[in-house]
Amino acid sequence: MASLNVSSVLVVLFLTCGAVMAAKENDQIIKENNCESKMGLPCVLEAFTSIFNTGSISNKCCGELVVLGKVCHSALVKRTLENPLFKDLNPATIIAKSIQTWNNCLALIDSPSPST
Repeated sequence: MASLNVSSVLVVLFLTCGAVMAAKENDQIIKENNCESKMGLPCVLEAFTSIFNTGSISNKCCGELVVLGKVCHSALVKRTLENPLFKDLNPATIIAKSIQTWNNCLALIDSPSPST
């Protein structure tokens, strides 16, 4: 019985340390890449709304998101999910919406403009 309790404590400790390390990793990525200064506030809000709520992101903001880069985009989304304010959201759904937004913006930016 004692070994079960020790095992349980070790599992909880491992999971807690993993979550703390993931949070520190995201913060470090964000800091090292100056992620928080690469997009204007209106586009940050647009991207946030399209991922964490419902809404679309404009071509202009898609351009800013692509310039921000996938590493920063992913780290910012993951850090937001770590915030207790968003604890009721399904992380898998948010990550899927984040990837979808990124892919849509990348396709939009990479696609050639139609000639007029």
